[in-house]
Amino acid sequence: MRDVHKDQQLRHTPYSIRCDRRMKWRSEDEICITTWRNRKPPGRKMRQNTQDGYTRNWFKVTIPYGIKYDKSWLMNSIQSHCSAPFTPVDFHYIRNRACFFVQDATTASVLKDVSYKICDDENRKICIFVNHSTAPYSVKNKLKPGQMEMLKLTMNKRYNVSQQALDLQNLRFDPDLMGRDIDIILNRRNCMAATLKIIERNFPEDGRELSAPMIVDIDSSEIMKPCKENFTGSETLKHLVLQFLQQYYSIYDSGDRQGLLGAYHDEACFSLAIPFDAEDSAPNSLRKYFEDSRNMKTLKDPHLKGELLRHTKRDIVDSLSALPKTQHDLSSILVDMWCQTEWMLCFSVNGVFKEVEGQSQGSVLAFTRTFIATPGGSSSLCIVNDELFVRDASPQETQSAFSIPVPTLSSSSEPSLSQEQQEMVQAFSAQSGMKLEWSQKCLQDNEWNYTRAGQVFTMLQTEGKIPAEAFKQIS
Repeated sequence: MRDVHKDQQLRHTPYSIRCDRRMKWRSEDEICITTWRNRKPPGRKMRQNTQDGYTRNWFKVTIPYGIKYDKSWLMNSIQSHCSAPFTPVDFHYIRNRACFFVQDATTASVLKDVSYKICDDENRKICIFVNHSTAPYSVKNKLKPGQMEMLKLTMNKRYNVSQQALDLQNLRFDPDLMGRDIDIILNRRNCMAATLKIIERNFPEDGRELSAPMIVDIDSSEIMKPCKENFTGSETLKHLVLQFLQQYYSIYDSGDRQGLLGAYHDEACFSLAIPFDAEDSAPNSLRKYFEDSRNMKTLKDPHLKGELLRHTKRDIVDSLSALPKTQHDLSSILVDMWCQTEWMLCFSVNGVFKEVEGQSQGSVLAFTRTFIATPGGSSSLCIVNDELFVRDASPQETQSAFSIPVPTLSSSSEPSLSQEQQEMVQAFSAQSGMKLEWSQKCLQDNEWNYTRAGQVFTMLQTEGKIPAEAFKQIS
């Protein structure tokens, strides 16, 4: 080192003042040292430039196990405990966490103070973590003005004024966008945000406010809170769904499934999936479902993905008619209603069925079926989307399938039957030949649905699964 510094006082009393130094190589044998005396060094830049030209501090807010909570309830709860309003950016769920971003240190500090001050319905305190972060994806990858203008022109060409319809199909592969290296993938937040912004500004006819959800017999305020248990719906809704399923599977198991045409919307969609990989050996019971399986985890051919999606009600019913003939165990069915609005009902049906013909006759399979339906005529439902998943039944499911539990003697503490129920028991006993207690049990297991109880009885009697002691003794 040579000619480093000529200040003798600084050289002989290096601790007389506080010095900050920065060093860098200038050449192989020379080091440059810069010294500040009695002044602060230049402040570190805490903010970064984003593509839109603004400088901002970004912080990521994370709520562990936030996936348990509804977004609106969570944001409203946090906002009510904050001393200042804030705007969450890019709210999303990842694994079991809820995350969003805020763009200034003051807001970040306020949010830190809210941690453990909010309790959910189970009286558990909600933790909130706040950390420095890079700009969120939708901001960092925000489309430039030129790209936005090109996207707007492209969407203008795709808009049908007479029908007030905007065609976004295959938007990524639009020649005008591809020719300018503009990659618009709508499942990316920045691309969808840009597209929605253009729709809002240029196509106000998509600007109709959505109808508020209509929940039957449920206080709307309850929807904002975390749920402790699954919503089972009102008795009216329950009856509607059960009646629909009874009619649907009665036709499905009849042998002629063309009668299901009335259950589907003209433009409905249907898909079938089974769980195994094509490279593995398929269980014999599922082989006949393999050709129609649209399992997106294993299906790689994009053309086949489209082919296996049945569209229009006639294609759907034709596909269903080609599947093996079945008999569903109605007593095994479990229904989960997970979304309901004024114009739509989404619910899943779980249960077991057996095949009644062919090499796999008598084999029991389990299924999960997800229906999306809209109000139909005659107080019924109209299916717009139908997804069927079929798998091998577990040993427990196979053992309990198509069997009526042995009835226990009723105690005096149980509620007495109404006059109508007593008449139903007497009539069912006379027609079936079963004893009164067994007839009552069969009707109770089928929720006092006389027709359904009769179908279950006939099926089990044909299979020889009703014990002899259930029947009256003929003298």
